[in-house]
Formats: sequence, C-alpha cells, structure tokens
Amino acid sequence: MSRRLIRRLAGRPTCRSRSLRRDVGMTTAEYAVGIMAACTFALVLLGVVKSDAVRSALTGIVQSALGLAG
Repeated sequence: MSRRLIRRLAGRPTCRSRSLRRDVGMTTAEYAVGIMAACTFALVLLGVVKSDAVRSALTGIVQSALGLAG
C-alpha cells in the first residue's frame, strides 16, 4: 500500500467511531433523566411516608414488634 492510501484510510472514521461520535453526551442525558426520576420518586415516597395514616400504621407495627402494644 502506498503511504498516501494508508494516511487516507487512517484518517477516515470507521462506522463504529462515527456512531460513537454521534452519541456523545447521550449517557450524560440518560443519567440526568435517571437522577430526576429517582428524586421525584423519593419525594413522592417521602410524602406518602409522612402522611398520618402511614405514620400511625408504622408506629403500630414497631410497637407490636417490640411488644409495647397495650
């Protein structure tokens, strides 16, 4: 092979590197969406756990487990 052909082939991106370049930043966006979903789920769960019905149910479970229910 001539040097010119080798240089031209070496400088040409392969299909794999082209697809990788096209997806640059995609993982960052996916992490951001995942973090936002996890935070939203945590806030909803916190709201549910702080409600009076759930709090009294959890208190009853803990008291019966400790033998404090009277």
